[in-house]
Amino acid sequence: MPGFVLQARDRGDGDVAMRIGITVSKKVGNAVVRNRMKRRFRALARAVLPQHGLPGHDHVLIGRAGGIERPHADLVRELEKALRKVARP
Repeated sequence: MPGFVLQARDRGDGDVAMRIGITVSKKVGNAVVRNRMKRRFRALARAVLPQHGLPGHDHVLIGRAGGIERPHADLVRELEKALRKVARP
């Protein structure tokens, strides 16, 4: 099971900028754990979205339990796979 859920929505405003939103619920852990996960997701987004993100879309990463322990390389592969699935028509 991936360490996050990805949602993407086309804004339809003609702007090709990609935006990112990150949320981690209290079910995942205390504030320290949630903030650490959000920092990891921001780094993940900086690494993956410029090459694989969907232009003109809002991307939302929703943290899940177990995502904090995952190696960065696994998260990168999971996000790339999720973006490919979202990009399908």
